[in-house]
Amino acid sequence: MESPETAKATALTAPGAALADPRQELAALARAIRAHAEEVEASGAWGAPAAPPLAASSRAAGSERAPSHESPEQGRAAARGPGAARVPSPAEASARSGASEPAGTPAERATAAVAREHAAFSPAPSAANSDAVRARLLVLAEETRACTRCGLHQGRSQTVFARGTGTSGLVFVGEGPGEEEDRQGFPFVGPAGQLLDRMIAAMELGRDDVYVCNIVKCRPPKNRKPEPDEMSACMPFLAEQLSLIEPKVIVALGATAVQGLLGTSEGITRMRGQWKSYRGQIPVMPTFHPAYLLRTPAAKRDVWKDLQEVLRRMRGADPAP
Repeated sequence: MESPETAKATALTAPGAALADPRQELAALARAIRAHAEEVEASGAWGAPAAPPLAASSRAAGSERAPSHESPEQGRAAARGPGAARVPSPAEASARSGASEPAGTPAERATAAVAREHAAFSPAPSAANSDAVRARLLVLAEETRACTRCGLHQGRSQTVFARGTGTSGLVFVGEGPGEEEDRQGFPFVGPAGQLLDRMIAAMELGRDDVYVCNIVKCRPPKNRKPEPDEMSACMPFLAEQLSLIEPKVIVALGATAVQGLLGTSEGITRMRGQWKSYRGQIPVMPTFHPAYLLRTPAAKRDVWKDLQEVLRRMRGADPAP
């Protein structure tokens, strides 16, 4: 029987292994509720009495009951049983508290209710998602869209700034956008990005709670490695991103990311798995790029070891380098 760690390492290669995002499920639920609400509203059926919970459970159990002509309130009182306290309706509760019912159509109120549920899944306030940080990151992203500091801007469809919030304290830095990233405008959305998502899931972290970006924001022609002058021109954007996010740990994916972050020409094979430091402040773990792992599956086990070291550092189990 394989160990839990071996199972997680194997899971990095399993298709469709990314964890389900409750926010996506709630968004789908919101769409379904809104569609149903609009249909009911169009039919004029709003305000029809709902079946009492007891009657619903009886029907589910297959019991039969003769039709009743009692009022909705009488039905609810009978379902509660003798001596039970009467539960006020939402409208009554609202009137007693002095609050008015939410404005808008029933469909809009239903959608708003799901939106409130969605908000419950938002990350807690932190340096990585404060209003000021989010505002500055939006401005910085706009600045990259207008950037012409190097020749890469001539062939781009759009710039590729970042994805995720960084509220977990972890940042992944890659090389640069590929064809699919250039088309969609987000980093790591192609096959290598799907593998990265499985790596993040294996670490038991949320996909959106990890910040993902690249050394350069524009796709190099034919996915070639960025030139030193191109990396140098784009580094101020990355430096400010990292300053705003304030990660606990940076994972440098591949040789270009290591060279851009650390200013070294040493190869990734020699540096992989050895803790380094970004500007003497943030621990950096160099490891192989997911694109390399797609070509060399045997290296996935080494990367999983590196990611386990990252988790230990984030939990404070290892001292800073």
